[in-house]
Amino acid sequence: MPYGQSRTIGVLSLVAQNATFHPSFTMTEFPPTAQSVFAGLPADVQWAGLRFSREVTTHRLVRDESPQANATSVDAGVMCEVLVDGHFGYAASSDTSEAGLQLAFARAITTTRASSSRKAHAFQVAQRPPSQGAYRSPRAQGLDASNAQDITQCLLAASAAMKGDARLVSRMAHAMLIQTHVAYYSSTGAAIDQRFDMVELKLSAIAAQGSESQTRTWSQTGQVGGEIFETEAVVRQAKRIASEALQLLEAPNCPSGVMDLVLMPDQMMLQIHESIGHPLELDRILGDERNYAGWSFVQADDFGRLRYGSELMNISFDPTRAHEFASYAFDDSGNPALKQMLIEGGILKRGLGSLESQQRSGIEGVANSRSASWNRAPIDRMANINLEPGDSSLEDLIGQVQHGILMHTNRSWSIDDYRNKFQFGCEFGQLIEHGRLGAVVRNPNYRGVSIDFWNRLAGVGRDDEVHGTPYCGKGEPSQVIRVGHASPPCLFRGVEVFGGQA
Repeated sequence: MPYGQSRTIGVLSLVAQNATFHPSFTMTEFPPTAQSVFAGLPADVQWAGLRFSREVTTHRLVRDESPQANATSVDAGVMCEVLVDGHFGYAASSDTSEAGLQLAFARAITTTRASSSRKAHAFQVAQRPPSQGAYRSPRAQGLDASNAQDITQCLLAASAAMKGDARLVSRMAHAMLIQTHVAYYSSTGAAIDQRFDMVELKLSAIAAQGSESQTRTWSQTGQVGGEIFETEAVVRQAKRIASEALQLLEAPNCPSGVMDLVLMPDQMMLQIHESIGHPLELDRILGDERNYAGWSFVQADDFGRLRYGSELMNISFDPTRAHEFASYAFDDSGNPALKQMLIEGGILKRGLGSLESQQRSGIEGVANSRSASWNRAPIDRMANINLEPGDSSLEDLIGQVQHGILMHTNRSWSIDDYRNKFQFGCEFGQLIEHGRLGAVVRNPNYRGVSIDFWNRLAGVGRDDEVHGTPYCGKGEPSQVIRVGHASPPCLFRGVEVFGGQA
């Protein structure tokens, strides 16, 4: 994109920047330093890149109306990347001086030369586009302006709102605030500046009586600012989950049998994550993750022909959606981020693969080359994986059920190494009889096989909710990254449901 122009992708604005960049952290002369280091690299270096990252994370915790934690950590450094003899190599450093960058590049070049004879594929400069642009998290109030006392008071009010009954033995309110700044430059002219404000707000109420205990939780994640700490709204959620924890104490165990299942958005998040997101990552399909995170039941020749689910199933990769946890304008290899459909009308169309994986596999992918930190190389990661809304209200979905159950909020999960056979447990269940919600039941669980389960999709709600997690693990060495999932409630026919123990 030429300098001085801008364009809009979805709801996020990408604004062209010149190469002058004055970060607020350690170096005010980073681009000139980068240019100098790039100019001094050996002739056999086909391409070089620098990704500087600084992340500030703050945890605030209130337990039983008592502040327990108020801690802030800072993590900063740079990843130096080279392409030598068709092989990408990396070296990271916390020393971002010119001498530090030169030393890191020397390490990267030495190891890449040594290993290039055993490379999995011969890559080209085209896998690192020279993109230029910027991204800022949309928020009403920056996290820098958030008042620590106001946040703590909000958490204290939420904890106090869950008190009320002696059986509520533990009440927790936790906030994690994350501010990340990533600057990316390459020898071919890439210049990208992305800044993220992210929050996870979580409440938990544990009710106990005799040998029985039940937990209800609520969480909100996203790219937002201090506006998320609106005390009245948070207190409403606190009162609701406390009441539901008490209801679960008195509720019977979930019945077992084959029945219709309505999953609410906070459980659909995990269903999408485990049985769609991970299986579609191309590095898994190529076998790169088999030693740690496993393979996939999806095969390379399934794309374009596999009926993954019913015709109501439409799954998008959408890093352009405002406020979702994993929204961005460019991935960590400089590929511009676009909303793209992975599954349309139930048919598998596209994989979750970076430009590198696309080149290796010949399968269409997306801009999902993502790194968890400055000292990790980017790999194929899901970002915002969303189930597109349908045209039914929640009442419509419930009304279609003669005998079934509605489930909220994941409490346990198990899925095999191929992301195929799964068993998930939820916190809160409510029976459905003759189109109406009935009794609350505790310890509800369901199980299935991914393709069969998604082909049982019989209804998709029209009102979606955004959820996410900051703790998606993958890779060797391990990387823990943030992902987002938006989904409406969904109806599945003939699912195996069973009760479990607390």
